[in-house]
Amino acid sequence: MTTVRKHDGDRAPREAELPSGGRHGPVCTVAVVAPNFWPRIGGAENYARRIARAVADDPAMRAVVITASPAGWRTTVGRDGDVPVIRLGTWTRRLVNAPLSLLWPLQLRRWLRRLGVDIVNAHAPVPGLGDLAVLLSGRRPTVLTYHAGSMIKGHRYRDRLLGLYERLVLPRVFSRARALVAVSPTSLAFGRPGAVMITPGADVDRFTPGPPASTRPRTIVYVGRMDRASSWKGVDVLLRAFVSLADLPDARLRLVGGGDALPDHVALAEQLGITDRVEFTGELTGDPLVSVMQGAAVQVLPSLTEAECHPMAVIEAMACGTPVVGSDVGGIPHVMIPGVTGLLFPPGGTDALAAACRRLLQDGDLADRMGAAARRRAVERYAWPALTDRYLDLFRSL
Repeated sequence: MTTVRKHDGDRAPREAELPSGGRHGPVCTVAVVAPNFWPRIGGAENYARRIARAVADDPAMRAVVITASPAGWRTTVGRDGDVPVIRLGTWTRRLVNAPLSLLWPLQLRRWLRRLGVDIVNAHAPVPGLGDLAVLLSGRRPTVLTYHAGSMIKGHRYRDRLLGLYERLVLPRVFSRARALVAVSPTSLAFGRPGAVMITPGADVDRFTPGPPASTRPRTIVYVGRMDRASSWKGVDVLLRAFVSLADLPDARLRLVGGGDALPDHVALAEQLGITDRVEFTGELTGDPLVSVMQGAAVQVLPSLTEAECHPMAVIEAMACGTPVVGSDVGGIPHVMIPGVTGLLFPPGGTDALAAACRRLLQDGDLADRMGAAARRRAVERYAWPALTDRYLDLFRSL
């Protein structure tokens, strides 16, 4: 992504400074408003980016993205391919892990007007930018895409704030939106009047099967964030479970991702005495990420709470013909077919997690059957074009 120019405060740049998609004639301009966006890596970020790209590819539509800046209080104007990306200045990023700025209400109104936005597609949770986009959209129809179940995760003071938000603020935001999209049956938007479900997907032409799972090295792979605020991802549970596989000397654990909790996980691996069998790769994208998923004997998602609403890493692993072991929580059991495309275990159950991994590492026939079934399900249910087409139809209906 190329940044065009920085701007102080909330001053909107001149029209000539904005990146142009080269469109001519009347078009419908859709603003995808998300608290975080590419190149930040995450399921919700990838989902929002897919929608923006699908809109940009439609001759009758134009996409713009409004998001929070990851790097300070200045607003920047850039682009992701043909899509203009406005990154609003941020004052703080640590209130319930959300980027925030007191200038956003003023900035959002100005940008929506200046960009000629016709429809707003806001993304939440992470309280703040998505909610404001719905509440301040004026007469523009809004589509709110809600990416999580309850965000309460066992942090005493933060949970009090989140509880107030989910009880008092979120219902008002839901009622203000013209349309609601739940990304899974565990989304807080699911079942609301008029809500539809559009799941995340995978690029099944890029995430393609590797060799049969039984012929791959005995490598267990985790792909996801490793932030302290995302401790609910359960990486520590996976590390402790891996200790129980010491009798499989060729088994390896590969952790893909980054964040401020990475040093904590490295220290835990050292404490558990498994450093020589654990690899921390950092964040991977593109072909290196596909290669890791194609080479995994098992992919694990050990999440602990309902916050795991749309496990995109599970879908991408399934597209690679990789059997999955996932915790029985949130959207995980809705994405995979337990006993067919992978195995479930109770959240936090280290012994059960180790047993599920052992079973797939030692039973090659089972691993191959589950990998093949996982690929079929990914192609039939989670190929991106069919999912983004539903968004385009929804935008046209508004």
